[in-house]
Amino acid sequence: MNQISGTIGRWQGAGLMATTLLGTGVFILPQMTIAVADSGALLAWLILTLAIIPVALVFGLLASRFPHAAGPAYFVEKAFGRIAGRTIGLIFLLVIPIGAPAAILMTFQFMNALIPLHGGWQLVAELVVVLMLLGLNIRGIQVSAKLQFALTLAIVTVVALLFGASGLNSEQLESFNQTSHPQLNTVMVAMGIGFWSFLGIEAMTHLASDFRRPDKDMLPAILMGTLLVGVIYLACTFLLLMVPTDKTGVAMISAFDYLLSDSFLQGYGAQAIGILGIASGLATVNVYSASAARLLWSFSNEGILPRYFVKLNRHGVPFRALFCILGSMAVVIVLTFYSGQDLEKLIAWSNGVFVIIYLLAMLSAAKLLSKRYLPLVAAGCVFCIGLGIALADNMIYVLVLIMVIAPFMWWQKNHLYRKTIKPQVNS
Repeated sequence: MNQISGTIGRWQGAGLMATTLLGTGVFILPQMTIAVADSGALLAWLILTLAIIPVALVFGLLASRFPHAAGPAYFVEKAFGRIAGRTIGLIFLLVIPIGAPAAILMTFQFMNALIPLHGGWQLVAELVVVLMLLGLNIRGIQVSAKLQFALTLAIVTVVALLFGASGLNSEQLESFNQTSHPQLNTVMVAMGIGFWSFLGIEAMTHLASDFRRPDKDMLPAILMGTLLVGVIYLACTFLLLMVPTDKTGVAMISAFDYLLSDSFLQGYGAQAIGILGIASGLATVNVYSASAARLLWSFSNEGILPRYFVKLNRHGVPFRALFCILGSMAVVIVLTFYSGQDLEKLIAWSNGVFVIIYLLAMLSAAKLLSKRYLPLVAAGCVFCIGLGIALADNMIYVLVLIMVIAPFMWWQKNHLYRKTIKPQVNS
C-alpha cells in the first residue's frame, strides 16, 4: 500500500482545524498575553484574528488546488524550485524538537491542576502521552478527526457558558474602556506570543490527501476553524480582564469557579478546564505528529530521505515515519526535562520557524494562484513580516536552520544530478 486515501469530511476537518489551533494554548495563552500587555492583550488578539484570515484563506486555496502530503514544502517547491521547497520541509521537521516540548509543558500545566506531578513522575507521564499519541495515530487520522470535533464542541460550550455567566454590563465595559491604555510595544510582544495559537493552519495542508474532497472541503474547514478559534481567544482574554483571577495558577480555572459560584458546577473549575486543556493539548500534538509523519513519508517517497520511511500500514498510515517522529519527540522531552528550558523561549523559537514557513507559502501563492488573490497574498506577507519584527532575535534559530539546511539541499541536488548524468556520459 503506497497511497494515502481520503477519509475526512468538511466538518471533521473543521474540528481538526479548531482543536489544533486551540490546542495547548486555549486556556493558557490569554493569561500569558495579559501578563505582558495587560488590557493591550485584547487588541493583540483582535489584530491577530483579523490578520490571520488572509493567511488561512491562502493556505486553504493552496491545499485545495495542490493537495500533497508535503504541504507548504510542496507549494514552495512548485513555485521556487526543489532546494527551497525541501529546505522548508526540513525546517518544519526540525521544529518538532522544540515545538513538542513546549506543547507538552503547556498541557501539563492543566495536568498539575488535577494531579500534581513532580520530578520523575512528570517525565514518566509525558512519555505515556507519547505512547497514547502512537495508539491514536496508528489507525489513521479519521479516528482523531471524530474525537476532536466533539472536543471542539465541548470547548465552545464551556467558553459560551462562562461568557454568559459573566453578566457583563455597560458599567463594567465603560470602566474597562477608561482604564485601558494599550502600549504598542507590549501589544507587539503579546502578538508574538499569541501567534502560537494560530500554528496549525500549515499542518492541516499536510493532511489534504486525507480529505475525501480536498478541492471542496479544505478551504471551508480551514476558514471555519480559524474564525472560531479567534473568537474563542478573544472571549477568554476578555473574561480574564473583567473578572478576578488567580495570577499564579491557571487563571481560567479561577475564572470558572468565580463565574459559576452559584451553580451546581461550583468548585469544578480544575476538573472542567483541566480535562479540556489536557485533551486540546494532546489534540494539537496529535495533528502535528500526523503531519510531520506524512511529510517524512513524502520526502522518503521522493528520495530526499531514506526509503525506510516509505512503507504504509493497512490503514494508510506511514507508521515507520510516525515511530520516528514520536521517538524523537520522546528523546527531546527527556532532554528538555533535564535541561529545564524556558517555556516562553521554546514558544518564541517555534514561532520564528513558522513565520518563515508562512511567509514563503504566501510568496508561493503569488506565483501559483490567480492574480485576483494577490491582495490576500499581500496581506498575508505583511502579517508575517510584522510578526518577524515582533519576534526580533527569536528569529535567529530559524535563520541558523536555513543556513545549515539550504547548502545541504543544494549539495544533495547536485550530487544526485552528477550520479544520474555520469552513466549517460560514459555510455
